[in-house]
This record gives sequence, structure tokens and C-alpha cells, in this order.
Amino acid sequence: MQKLLVTGGAGFIGSNFVHYVLENTEDHVTVLDKLTYAGNLESLRGLPEDRFRFVQGDICDAALVDTLVAGADVVVHYAAESHNDNSLHDPRPFLDTNIIGTYTLIEAARKHNKRFHHISTDEVYGDLELDDPERFSESTPYNPSSPYSSTKAGSDLLVRAWVRSFGLQATISNCSNNYGPYQHVEKFIPRQITNVIDGIRPKLYGKGENVRDWIHANDHSSAVLAII
Repeated sequence: MQKLLVTGGAGFIGSNFVHYVLENTEDHVTVLDKLTYAGNLESLRGLPEDRFRFVQGDICDAALVDTLVAGADVVVHYAAESHNDNSLHDPRPFLDTNIIGTYTLIEAARKHNKRFHHISTDEVYGDLELDDPERFSESTPYNPSSPYSSTKAGSDLLVRAWVRSFGLQATISNCSNNYGPYQHVEKFIPRQITNVIDGIRPKLYGKGENVRDWIHANDHSSAVLAII
């Protein structure tokens, strides 16, 4: 049995992970979430009170983070500003959460010698042409193209640097697009579904020739659990 601190655990992917852990292990979970527009306490309804605790707060709050990390065995870091379009309109929250927030967490994990897993994105690698035979791998050079993906790339590099410079016990996973329960309606698959429900013609980007890779949130959760 482990004690997990899950940041961003009221968000879409994080809440799916919390459900998965509590349903498939004997672990205890504390969620730290700021409850921005992307966080929803309804996503955490019905969880066992003897193994689950929710704390509302900011991952940039060093004192709060220090206390919570000290009481955990493993930190699983889902919290992030993650909407590309929003990052183009106002990049600053992405710098605050994705860079400073990650720094705050890894400093606490280093201080208390805790295991740290960082949830990242394949968008740090940039784009591939549809007919490109190459595939992204752990050794692919980073080539972010938006304020969102650049701040995620920056947070990845902070974790890598803390591993090498300070011996932080950390891993990183770079996942593709997730879909599944509790997803915010702004995202592509929920938006297409609500358009159909509302009698609105589903909309595609550009000429409809773009290709995306998706993974179900439960499959992503099982992978993260295997990694930690």
C-alpha cells in the first residue's frame, strides 16, 4: 500500500487516474487541485472516504506543496494548463502552472526524497507529416510549437535536470490525446458528440485531413500505474 499525491486530480485525466488507482489497488490517494475551469469535484464523487482526500490549492504554493509531499510516498503530477488555444490568447498561466508549479513540486520531492512521476504530452515533439515513416520516441528531439507545448517541454527538461543534478527519483511519460469519462466539453471528441446531440453539424479542422492519435484514459492510467 502506498500513499499517492495526485496533482490535478480533479481534472479529466487526473480524475480518471484516481478512480483507476482506488479501484485496482489498496493505495491511498490525496488530490491537490486548484479547481480552475478544467477541474470538477463531481469527477471525484463517490470515492472511498477512508482512502481518498481532496485538498484545494495551487501547486505554486510552496508551503502547502511541502506539507503534502512530505506525507506522500509518490507524487503523480497531472496538474497543467493544457488547452492550446487558451495558451495563444494568454500564455502567462501556462508559465505559472507548467513551469513554476513543476519546479515547486520537484523541489519538495527532492527535499523529502520522494518518488516523482511527471505526466507530459507528445506535443513536446512537434508534428509529423502524415506520410512520415518516423515515429516519436524517447530520443526524439523536442520541437514544441505553442506556448502550451513549450511550457510542457520546459517542465520535462526541469525534471530531467533534477534527476541528473540532484538525484531526483523521477520518470516522465509523454502521452497522446486522451478521451473518456469526465472530459471537458471544449475538447474535440466531447464537442463532436454534443454537436450531434444539439443537431449541429460536426466541425473538422481545415480540410479534415489532419490525423490525431487517441488513447482511452483508463489505458493511460494503467500505464502510469505500471510506471510508478
